[in-house]
Amino acid sequence: MKFHHIGVAVKSIEATAAMYEQAGYRKSAIVTDPIQNVNICWLTKAGEPIVELLAPVDETSPVCKTLEKNGVTPYHCCYVVDNLEEAVKALRQEKYVLTSKPEPAVAFCGSRVCFLYNKNVGLIELVETPAKIID
Repeated sequence: MKFHHIGVAVKSIEATAAMYEQAGYRKSAIVTDPIQNVNICWLTKAGEPIVELLAPVDETSPVCKTLEKNGVTPYHCCYVVDNLEEAVKALRQEKYVLTSKPEPAVAFCGSRVCFLYNKNVGLIELVETPAKIID
């Protein structure tokens, strides 16, 4: 597994992105992922971690619970893997629980992603290679 990004639940992509842009990050286009039911924006800066902003599309979005409980907050780390099924199998042996099955992700130009949870680590996202992000 190779670290890819930190996912941040936000109420407003524009408001949060503005703060990162002031710090020198470049903002991607905002896209909607109907499978994840979120609006997504990437923030990149040379030599710094990639930040993914995720805002709810509506009240059924999975980030709504995070926002209600914690407000704007980092809530997952993402890792790139060569084989999604093998990685999930290995993590399940380490007591991770699969919280969403592998699905194509708009933010990764169709590469599949899934989410897993471990009580000692929290929520992680896995993305299969190639992990090309939207521009």
